[in-house]
Amino acid sequence: MDAANLPVAVVGMACAGKSEVSGQLVTGYGLESIYFGQVVLDEIAARGLQPGPQSERQVREELRQAEGMDVMARRSLGSIHAAVDAGRKVCIDGLYSGAEWQLLTQQVGLVTLAVHAPRWLRKQLAASRPGRPLTASELDERDLTEVRRVDKATPIALADLHVVNDGTLEELAARIAALMKRLPPAISSRLRPPAS
Repeated sequence: MDAANLPVAVVGMACAGKSEVSGQLVTGYGLESIYFGQVVLDEIAARGLQPGPQSERQVREELRQAEGMDVMARRSLGSIHAAVDAGRKVCIDGLYSGAEWQLLTQQVGLVTLAVHAPRWLRKQLAASRPGRPLTASELDERDLTEVRRVDKATPIALADLHVVNDGTLEELAARIAALMKRLPPAISSRLRPPAS
């Protein structure tokens, strides 16, 4: 694996700003986006379900129950391998579970970037999110489900890099620019074999 092509997975709780960070990595730094949530959205469309938080949760849970907690990563592995093998830098948006993190770490290598935002701000953002808004209680329910059932906390806690999204988009862009300077050492640490 070429160190420059080690995928970067953006992780965080719902409405923390993962898609914004991923978007900035794609537009500002030339990474190719692979959105794990698209697996769920495609499945909703294939089943002819009404899009929204309820159907998203239902489909996510059904897929994980039927195919395992790493289903989104496994269904996306072909795209990730193709991009990495072609020498393209990859940004994975929406890695959720410890199982997905473990699978990708073993299969392709991975650097994780955790996006954090205060809960009150996440609730404001959730309510105004275009296309897929969430009420405060829906966000609370989703948070608990993702931490308890999905093991979303593991990839966040074990992230190689962290950024706080609690200001303007310009402030976030500046924080990402500073973070990108720390990306090479994070990649290097991932490529070193663990101490025995």
